[in-house]
Amino acid sequence: MGKDLTIELQARVEAAAASGRPLALLGSGTKTFMGRVARGEPLSLAGHAGILDYQPKELVVTARCGTSLAELETTLAEQGQMLPFEPPRFRAPDASEATLGGTIACGLSGPARPYQGSARDLVLGVRVLTGRAEVLRFGGEVMKNVAGYDVSRLMVGALGTLGILLDVSLKVLPIPPATRTLVLEAGLEQALTRMTRWAAKPWPVTATSCDGERLWVRLSGTGPGLIEAAERIGGEPVEASEAEAFWHHGVRDQQHPFFQGETPLWRLSLPQAAPTLALAGPQWIEWSGSQRWLRSDAEAATIRAEAARLGGHATLFRGGDRAGEVYPPLPEPLMRLHRQVKQSFDPMGLLNPGRLYASL
Repeated sequence: MGKDLTIELQARVEAAAASGRPLALLGSGTKTFMGRVARGEPLSLAGHAGILDYQPKELVVTARCGTSLAELETTLAEQGQMLPFEPPRFRAPDASEATLGGTIACGLSGPARPYQGSARDLVLGVRVLTGRAEVLRFGGEVMKNVAGYDVSRLMVGALGTLGILLDVSLKVLPIPPATRTLVLEAGLEQALTRMTRWAAKPWPVTATSCDGERLWVRLSGTGPGLIEAAERIGGEPVEASEAEAFWHHGVRDQQHPFFQGETPLWRLSLPQAAPTLALAGPQWIEWSGSQRWLRSDAEAATIRAEAARLGGHATLFRGGDRAGEVYPPLPEPLMRLHRQVKQSFDPMGLLNPGRLYASL
């Protein structure tokens, strides 16, 4: 059972400001592989945990940043509800479980992201401890509560460089009444064609994924609509237990063999209809074609050039050189804006300096 560590965390930030020594924010350690190498004294946030408020009828839950995703999802499931963006539940080497704060700070979403919304889409409000040692609250617990810029969503994917997420309010949704998974034999090009065609149909698709040999598609919804879509798509039905293992463990939590190993793993965001990558190395396609994974030892410039040619960008997700820039390079005007935002929230550069970009 967690507790409120706001006062203790605020004191640590004040001490860091007095000494000029930066802090490396750490939850349960499940996502330390993301971003650049962390700098500064470790500051554990895992103890700041606990579900603060849950209103099933309002479809809103609020929890502290150290709350584990497992605890949160179990609580929601008891009321027939879920986190619709299906956040990955990576495990640390010591078997620690992913936390809510780390998930939101990394902006991670799972297989359902294109169909049910991203982490950023579903954040309603946050309470944040800034590098000024100020505790600020942004947003609230309803979808339309912001006049002007929605600062709460600015924190999603910022890797803790703008502030320490103390509490997060999220929109939740009912668990679909029925789910069915189908699998079809398909190469990458054929899978992309089918995904594009399905996206234009009013079918209850909630996940697609292709490993280069087989195309998996998940349908979720009411019986009649689900049955009709399944008949139109074809393929072989997958047993519920196998489908659960594939989507939740293999794809979402990246336990499938494709995601394992020492070869650098690249994540590419591309237009849905973009062709397959003209690069050597195993590829994996999901999100109806808009998210591609590539395992490759190729130079970063080569991979990023190919992503740009296809109208997207590439991130070094896991492995490789973590001391270099792992996120897509930004044009100088946009980087300047990032620095100004960082200056507003963390003027001394105390929080996760260099984790997102070397100059932030």
